[in-house]
Amino acid sequence: MAKGHIVGYVRVSSVDQNTERQLDGMTLDKTFSDKASGKDTKRPQLERALEFLREGDTLVVHSMDRLARNLDDLRKIVLTLTKKGVKVQFVKESLTFTGEDSPMANLLLSVMGAFAQFERELIKERQREGIAIAKAKGDVYKGRKPALDAARATLLVQRAKAGENKAALAREFGISRAALYVYLKDAA
Repeated sequence: MAKGHIVGYVRVSSVDQNTERQLDGMTLDKTFSDKASGKDTKRPQLERALEFLREGDTLVVHSMDRLARNLDDLRKIVLTLTKKGVKVQFVKESLTFTGEDSPMANLLLSVMGAFAQFERELIKERQREGIAIAKAKGDVYKGRKPALDAARATLLVQRAKAGENKAALAREFGISRAALYVYLKDAA
């Protein structure tokens, strides 16, 4: 049987974060990289990685919370891959899952996945509290600063309406495709 691919998956939460440190120095045959929240599994590069992986391959991820911030999603991804004969390796936690895992390995997956989910929920709670405090003080909560200034947003909308490829535009402007569609909707 031929040696499988060693595939890396990298995720950061925002476009200005750097993905390079996560699997730095590792020899990988292919890498998939998302700049998106880990709140769910609807991430384009994660979906491509899951479609790409075959029996005998190994998926290498820096840490469990880079793959999923929800325990159910984490367990589902690992179980789905290991059933296909794909090994799942988490570098930071020094854990590899093969589908023939010990009860202790499964416990560690559940406990560490639960901590990732707990951390995400704490972040959301602190964010909600901060917004409530700002509103109570009379401060106007405006949300995140727009990714593009007005001139660049106008240029983006013009080029998209002229028929340019939206995915290419999103990459060029350093925004997600979802953000591009928000700019288009706001301009309508």
